[in-house]
Amino acid sequence: MTVRSAFAFETTFQGEGLARAGVITTPHGQIQTPAFIPVGTKATVKAVLPETMSELGAQALLANAYHLYLQPGPDVVDEAGGLAKFMNWPGPTFTDSGGFQVLSLGVGFKKVLAMDASVVQRDDVIAANKERLAHVDDDGVTFKSHIDGSLHRFTPEVSMQVQHQLGADIIFAFDECTTLLNTRSYQELAVERTSAWATRCINEHQRLTQIRSHRPYQALFGVIQGAQYEDLRRRAAQELNAMDFDGFGIGGALDKHELGTIVRWVNEELTPTKPRHLLGIGGPDDFFVAIEQGVDTFDCVSPTREARNHAIYGPTGRFNVSNAIYKRDFNPIDDDCLCYTCQHYTKAYLHHLFKAKEILGSTLASIHNEWFTVQLVQRIRATLIDGSYQDFKREFLAKYYRAQSGK
Repeated sequence: MTVRSAFAFETTFQGEGLARAGVITTPHGQIQTPAFIPVGTKATVKAVLPETMSELGAQALLANAYHLYLQPGPDVVDEAGGLAKFMNWPGPTFTDSGGFQVLSLGVGFKKVLAMDASVVQRDDVIAANKERLAHVDDDGVTFKSHIDGSLHRFTPEVSMQVQHQLGADIIFAFDECTTLLNTRSYQELAVERTSAWATRCINEHQRLTQIRSHRPYQALFGVIQGAQYEDLRRRAAQELNAMDFDGFGIGGALDKHELGTIVRWVNEELTPTKPRHLLGIGGPDDFFVAIEQGVDTFDCVSPTREARNHAIYGPTGRFNVSNAIYKRDFNPIDDDCLCYTCQHYTKAYLHHLFKAKEILGSTLASIHNEWFTVQLVQRIRATLIDGSYQDFKREFLAKYYRAQSGK
């Protein structure tokens, strides 16, 4: 048995088109796909205990290599026995490469899914009132720490070294994540650069896997760029598909309205025998779109980020629990929800906590939003398999977005 055999992917059900259900096997357990992977950027899902994340049904967590590199340092996590042990998480873990931070530090944008490429296209674009903290070249990226201003250098090799020390079950190749505001010529350059970096990542990954044979095998996923251009997305997918990756990540700038189309371009080019992860995603409607186009796993910070800003997910859509209407609402968020928050607390109590600026408000809201999201994707998986998917999709989306549409 080879070390690599500790990681595997199997399609257990093939739905219409590219949609499918399967199982990813890692050294720390299995992931039933399609699955939502909650984000624990700094080795913690903000305001929520790892034990609670397990109880609400999360199968794996994703942490950020860039942030953990800066604090506490990958050597500390390695000495602790790896990411899962460090954060007391019993299941599989992912780390992204730091490529997205190259984008966000370089141009100041924290969100790329809903960009509008029709406004302007410039390669020196930067968000308003932001300082450019990262500079990219063919070898890697030099960036300034957002914590103390110190200078650092990330290359494909450094990203692999950091992620091997962090010890996640699934890691991602270092990539250049562009915005939809970059020009076509720069998108071409970024695809070429990401492909060259992919080769370097594989070489360093294989070297480190041999050196660190005392640690469980880490699966390396290549990241496919190409922005909104079909030829670039397909070319990038073809090039990385021919490389020795364990799976693939679909990254970069995505026009929300073209999400399904772009994901389909990529997944039509990829081998069906390897898993596909969509790096960053938006609302529930995007979950359905991505899964229909063959995505196996995806991550998103929205459940906890929105919870900290008083936004709660309910069966009839998202609402702000700090609004005055909820001050004397002594009902749970959802009478049918089985999450810890809904079983023990009312909307009036959450309203009070947020008005009083109590930390517990973020915790209880985050528990519910994560439960809602994890369970939604598990329900999508179940309906794919039992044949009721289209009915479930139609009923859920009609109910969830009814208030937003004004109907």
